[in-house]
Amino acid sequence: MTDLALHLVTDHRVPFARLRDIVDEAASAGVTVVQLRDKIASGGELFARTLDLADVVAGRCAFVVDDRLDVVLAARDRGARVDGIHLGQSDLPVDAARALLGPSAFVGWTANTPEHLAAAAAFAPGALDYLGVGVIRATATKPDHPRPLGVEGFAELAASTALPCVAIGGIDVDDVAALRAAGAAGVAVVSAVCAADDPGTVVRDLRAAWASAA
Repeated sequence: MTDLALHLVTDHRVPFARLRDIVDEAASAGVTVVQLRDKIASGGELFARTLDLADVVAGRCAFVVDDRLDVVLAARDRGARVDGIHLGQSDLPVDAARALLGPSAFVGWTANTPEHLAAAAAFAPGALDYLGVGVIRATATKPDHPRPLGVEGFAELAASTALPCVAIGGIDVDDVAALRAAGAAGVAVVSAVCAADDPGTVVRDLRAAWASAA
């Protein structure tokens, strides 16, 4: 079973050469999932970046791609280790992704409302591995984000589902303990790591905060 504790979600605003270094440092420092998220790149660019980052990650943690099932399938066909996909509400259906990727793939789904959680509960057992729940607070990395939940709002949603919930949206190291206490199975960060001068140190601090909140 994939460790959900700390997800690094990539930021398309970071030059890709720098992003490769960030992912490498983060994988060495203890992130448990790297998610390639780039809604600006063309299909060809995203495919190339997926192959590249799969080599960078090199099995040190789980590696998933946001939204693009076609890219995941093409990369896996090329022999790249891509463990799965994270889907949003407007992406391909979860059951279709699961059918094409198989039972061992790692599949996540964004869920921000009680209605989303009710829909998740209706999927077949095993269709989803986790829910990405947020945003916790306003964040510039996703300008069209829903209304921020805060820790209390996250706790209410997490308590209403049996699926593991990963908190996302404006999270930094000072939020980790409260979110774990609120029922988070993990936290996902973007800017906290991607904008850091020393990403490895930030990742180690996040992991230490997670462990200390156990």
